Amino acid sequence: MSYVQPQSILSVVTGNWWVLALRGVLAVLFGLLALIAPIATLTVLVLFWGAFALVDGIFAIVAAFRVAGGRGRWWLIIEGVLGILAGIVTFLYPGLTALVLLYIIAFWAILIGVMRIVTAISLRREIENEWLMILGGVLSVIFGILLIVLPGPGLLSLTWLIGIWALIFGIALIALAFRVRNMGQAVQERRVR
Repeated sequence: MSYVQPQSILSVVTGNWWVLALRGVLAVLFGLLALIAPIATLTVLVLFWGAFALVDGIFAIVAAFRVAGGRGRWWLIIEGVLGILAGIVTFLYPGLTALVLLYIIAFWAILIGVMRIVTAISLRREIENEWLMILGGVLSVIFGILLIVLPGPGLLSLTWLIGIWALIFGIALIALAFRVRNMGQAVQERRVR
């Protein structure tokens, strides 16, 4: 009977780099929609955001279960559950006022940002250049704080802020995904030699 070693977190993360890339692409698409259609009604904006939060939450949970355990897994599960809950609440109550939506988005962005920073720090020994994940988390926190501090600029400004944030966040996730993929290829090449 042979003993099979569990996969290292690095091999699992590098083998599933596409999940990060897909989350990044979804964020970029959402950002572009927010920038291209800034005069969209509040209901449409709410539904766009709700769909993004829901899908992002689902992919965070998928990523969590593809990781071989540890604290990073639980942070991704919590991040995913929060995203799914935020999306469901958005679909159940689409008539929320702009101010309530603004605060929901702000607190969601801050929580997700903090979780992303904590996850990056906990994976610091497993991956290189975790600063990309930290950058995405810091941008989320800054975005959330800006929304809380400046609630009055109006829905158009909110739409632009959301679009810009989603674009930057998505690009950071895509860059991280390809960095992780390259790390996986380098590890595979070293094993072959």
